[in-house]
Formats: sequence, structure tokens, C-alpha cells
Amino acid sequence: MPNKRILITGAAGFLGSHLCDRFIKEGYDVIGMDNLITGDLKNIEHLFKLKEFEFYNHDVSKFIHVPGHLDYILHFASPASPIDYLKIPIQTLKVGSLGTHNCLGLALAKKARILVASTSEVYGDPLVHPQTEEYWGNVNPVGPRGVYDEAKRFQEAITMAYHTFHQLETRIIRIFNTYGPRMRLNDGRALPAFIGQALRGEDLTVFGDGSQTRSFCYVDDLVEGIYRLLMSDYVYPVNIGNPDEITLKDFAEEIIKLTGTTQKIAYKPLPKDDPKQRRPDISKAKELLDWSPKVSRAEGLKITYEYFKTLSPEELNKLPKEFVSIK
Repeated sequence: MPNKRILITGAAGFLGSHLCDRFIKEGYDVIGMDNLITGDLKNIEHLFKLKEFEFYNHDVSKFIHVPGHLDYILHFASPASPIDYLKIPIQTLKVGSLGTHNCLGLALAKKARILVASTSEVYGDPLVHPQTEEYWGNVNPVGPRGVYDEAKRFQEAITMAYHTFHQLETRIIRIFNTYGPRMRLNDGRALPAFIGQALRGEDLTVFGDGSQTRSFCYVDDLVEGIYRLLMSDYVYPVNIGNPDEITLKDFAEEIIKLTGTTQKIAYKPLPKDDPKQRRPDISKAKELLDWSPKVSRAEGLKITYEYFKTLSPEELNKLPKEFVSIK
């Protein structure tokens, strides 16, 4: 009996590459797809020697053709960093709309189950805390983050439309901030920025007074949640993230302690529409998937720091000088 086949879009990205690893480990034949606009082949080069893996350099915003049967599709193709979607806003909107439409059409043609990667950004700058899946959000559609936020909101809407109209098997995950090895070096988020600044001996940049909160989930925990949701029978959005909330000021201090740097925190004005607080309510994931994060922030940060320490001086200088914003 042939292996089950799964298409993973955004395969050369941070999350996509870890998903490729997981599904190959589970015995699947994996087709990775990425146009490399933000992905990096280094993330998946270890897979090219495997007969269970093949790669398509393709933009999912254009028609997708994959020969043979498909059992599952994971749609993870999208810029996810403020630096990226402020630089390529049209492509961000297209991959969330046209790209999702193409993936859903492929899933329908192949009779495959599809899981789409949404985000905590659908909640915007939330007026309720923590955020439950029933909260509709507080999003500025014409603000600088609107291209990403609204692309993901549309993505959820068209996915549910395919489910209700075509009875397509769909799953929707709302991902909260995730970190770990293979994070983009220059994606403008706090963790690589803080570690990069510490390794270069620079002050750590915090925007506003640092009282805004975030919750950080280690990548292995997220991948486990994705796997469980894909195999579940639940069609509505599910939050996957770590509810262990921390202020960015305290997070910067944790990085200073972890790296042993003597640098201090430098404060700068808060960016427009930056969420003041972010913490997932994961009650649904616990109840429906029997999922909760296992890796503590201290443990995950140590692993991630060891990864960043292996970078060459040239790569280290690609790390952002400061972060733009963080989901």
C-alpha cells in the first residue's frame, strides 16, 4: 500500500520546514512547495536526499498542479513577519486570497483534507483577554498591518465557504507567536532581534514602555498541535499557542540573562496598531485535541539560543538591528 501523500505550501519557511520533518517522520510522502520569496532552501536541504520528499519551486497564487493523489494539504505559504508584509503587501494579500483559493480548489479536485494556517492577528489589538476563538477581533483594515490581518481573515472565510458549499474537509489553525531553530534571521520579531543584539553587544530595543504582552510557543509544541488538529474532525478555528504570558520588557531581561550580555534595554516609540496584549485561550485545543504545550520558555529559549550561536559572523550581521513588531 503506497504511503499517504501530503502537500505542504511554504515548505522552505520556519514552520513549513518543521512540518516537512514531522510528516516524513510519520511515514508520509511529502511534497514541499515554496516560491522562496521569504523561505530558504537551507531549511529543507537535508530532505532532498530522501525519496519521500520532493520540492516544487512555485507561487501558490498561480494555478497549482500536483500529479497523483493527495491525502492532505497544509497551506502555510505566507509572509508572516511585519518586515515582510510591509515590504511586499500585495503578495501578502494575494497568497492569502488567490493562494488559498488555489489550494482549496486543489483539495477539492484531489478529495484531500486541507488545513490552513491562520493567525492570532485575526484578533487585531484585542479588546478581550485572553483571546478565545469566538472573539471577532479589533482589526484596522487600512492600517499598516491590515494587509496581513485581512488576508488571514479572508482566508478563514473562504475556507469555511468551501466547507459549507462543497463539503470539503477543512481545518483552521490560529497560530500564536512561535519560536525555535530555523527562525528567519531578519524577520523583525523580538526573539531573533534581541538575541542578535545581545550577540553583537548592542542594547536591546523595546518599543513603548515594554508593558505590552506576548506568549511564546516552542515550535515542536506547535507542530504537535497542527498534527492533532489535522487528524481531528473539528472544522472551526482552533487556537494553538502557549498561554504563558510575559511583557516584552521582562522578555528582554530574560534574553539578557540567557545570553550573559552586559547590554541594557533601549526604549523607542510604539509602532502603529501594535497589539498591546496577546495570550491564547487554549481551552478548545485541550478539550478537542488533548493538546497543551510541553516545552517551557526557559528550555525552548536555551535550544533556540544554541541555534543562533552556530551562525557565522556574516549571518549574525543579517539579524535585525531591532524588531519592528511581534505577533
